[in-house]
This record gives sequence, structure tokens and C-alpha cells, in this order.
Amino acid sequence: MTALSVDKINKHFYDPVDFHVLKDISFEIEQGEFVAIIGKSGSGKSTLLYLLSTMDTDYDGIISINGTQVTGLRQNQLASFRNEHIGFVFQFHFLLPEFSVLDNIMLPALKLKKKSKEEIENKAMELLTLLDIKGLERKKASKISGGQQQRVAIARALINSPAVIMGDEPTGNLDSKNTNIVFDTFRQLAKEQGQTIIAVTHDDEFAANCDRIIELSDGMLV
Repeated sequence: MTALSVDKINKHFYDPVDFHVLKDISFEIEQGEFVAIIGKSGSGKSTLLYLLSTMDTDYDGIISINGTQVTGLRQNQLASFRNEHIGFVFQFHFLLPEFSVLDNIMLPALKLKKKSKEEIENKAMELLTLLDIKGLERKKASKISGGQQQRVAIARALINSPAVIMGDEPTGNLDSKNTNIVFDTFRQLAKEQGQTIIAVTHDDEFAANCDRIIELSDGMLV
């Protein structure tokens, strides 16, 4: 099953002059694939992730996620689609420091309002176990280590059972030990849970161990 498809994507920046940043990009990613997007600085990889994440809608071409064509949807439709179908893991974890670990994980699901608070809490506890951070649930997010914070961010990304997890340099802020833990977590999620993961990375070793590499150079697929 195709989790994400991209058909003839073109993206321009017009300020200060016309710059054609993405050129005729087309590819498909299957459910359960763990894919790295790589390329030199300025190759267009972060711009591409921004389009895939539905945050930027100013492009030509068609993007479909989980069988839904997201191109052309209105902003309010995209916001609710994102919350339900896309999980995000960034270089910085963006946890709410004064909230507990459990509250941070539960937030996107409480916002979605599709399950009772009790069901959401149960799911959050399952994720804490899965990611090997059970026991931290009552701690404030500011009181745990960087590696633990990033695993909490992954749990938060998973709480709504998204079609795709998108990572923007998800290990960019971590030492090698925690980078390996986060990588192994993603690998396990793809393999055992059928979770689709797309990560932009500068880390060659991280990319080399993914199922597939999508490489960009000067806005084109290599």
C-alpha cells in the first residue's frame, strides 16, 4: 500500500528573484518503509519535507498521503489532516517543559478528540513502554535527558497512529549513543508496527541504514 505519493512537484521562490528550488520531483513511498532524504545544504531537501508535511501549499504538482490528495485542501482541512495522519519529530523536541511527559504525549490526541481521555492515556503508556521510557511519565519534560526527550517526542508523534512520521534532522541534536537509540526506535517501528518514516538527515550513517535513500541535488532527484 502506498503511504505517500508525489507527482511532478515544482516549487519556486520568487523573492528576491525567481529561484526554481524543486524540479519535477516524483516518487512513491510504501507503508512501512523507512526512507532518508539527503542532499547538500541548499539541495531542496528541507523544502521538500515542508511540502510533504502540508505546511507549505504553494507548489505545482500533486501530493497524496494515505490515499488522500492533500494538494488543494483548505488550511483548516490540512490542519486537521496533519494532526490525524502525520507525526512530526524535529531536531529540537519542542516539548512543553512545564508539562509532564505523559501530558506532552497525550496533547495531539486530546486535540483530535476522537478518543476518551482514558483511552488516550492508555495508548500513551503503551508508547512509553514501547520506547523504553516507562517510569518517566510523571516527570516534567524539562527534567529528563536529551535522548529521553527525543523519545518522548517520538511517542507524541505516534499517539494518533499517523500514516507517516516525518523527521527533520531527528538526530541532529543528539550524541552518537542517543542517535543509535533513536535510529533503532525508528527501525523497530517500521519493521514491527508497519510505520512509514521519512527523515531528512545530514548523517550519512543514519541514511545508509534506512530502507531507501532519496537524494536531491540542485532541486532534482539524483
